[in-house]
Amino acid sequence: MNKYKKLGLSLLFDALGLVSFIIPGIGEFSDIVWAPISGWLMTKLYKGKAGKVAGVISVVEEALPGFDVIPTFTLMWLYTYVIKKETPEIKE
Repeated sequence: MNKYKKLGLSLLFDALGLVSFIIPGIGEFSDIVWAPISGWLMTKLYKGKAGKVAGVISVVEEALPGFDVIPTFTLMWLYTYVIKKETPEIKE
């Protein structure tokens, strides 16, 4: 997958994590549902050990009240492509 497509998905998933702040009353319930989904999506979007660790961090971050503002997916993209400078796979 193109690294910029991953960035777009990461921004979208982080925005979905913020939805709980918009809807008063059911926000924390949506976090209970979103937390395992976000962990699973993280492991599918970012492979390997780093993806698994980020998946666990994502579940914890989404499950804890008030931590939804942390853009976990976007931070993982920055770690993967800016800090670690991983080159995307080229399919021929």
